[in-house]
Amino acid sequence: MQSDFLDPALIPANLDRFLVRRSIFDALRSQFELFEGILLDVGCGQMPYKPMLTSLPSKVSHFIGLDLESNFIHNNKPDITWRDGKIPLDENSVDCAICTEVFEHCPEPEAVMKEICRVFKPGGLLFFTVPFLWPLHEVPYDEYRYTPFSLQRHLTNSGFVELDIKPLGGWDASMAQMIGLWVRRRPMNRWVRLFCLFWHGHCLGFFLNLINAKKILSSLMKVQ
Repeated sequence: MQSDFLDPALIPANLDRFLVRRSIFDALRSQFELFEGILLDVGCGQMPYKPMLTSLPSKVSHFIGLDLESNFIHNNKPDITWRDGKIPLDENSVDCAICTEVFEHCPEPEAVMKEICRVFKPGGLLFFTVPFLWPLHEVPYDEYRYTPFSLQRHLTNSGFVELDIKPLGGWDASMAQMIGLWVRRRPMNRWVRLFCLFWHGHCLGFFLNLINAKKILSSLMKVQ
């Protein structure tokens, strides 16, 4: 279900993904008032955030999902697709954009960032997230893990200004993230995993105490 993807419950079965999903959901919700006009969802997948960002009192008038034409991992149905490395939209045609957990999959991230910048109207706003503590995923299309300094360099080179790059996490949230991933994804005997899940199910209070911050880097930036 979509609600389970956006904001999963904190139960043993969700320990690996609870923090990242809740992080993105909370970050988007905290910036909800800034999205308006025509919104472009870059790397939209199945557009899970569309209902949230287009429901009242949203100021978004039109939502456009952009993704690859062919995706061998997900069954996506975007509104528009990349064409020869270009977004099939005119310059100065988009008011704002989101790009959640996408840049780590881009072999040439600045090419993607420059295209987003090109279609923005003056003052266009980009909200994006990238993972930091996360295992290889969607192999072999997992390219990078970014530091704030590399993100700042790529975005500045691509024409973005007023960068606001925020790590929504710290020592405790990182520990919670790694515990969740270890319990759910480390190769281990089935009975050992069941014991770990049972033990962790009785320690969810401790897990919640660790989650005082989040794991992802969430950023807002503007183009002049």
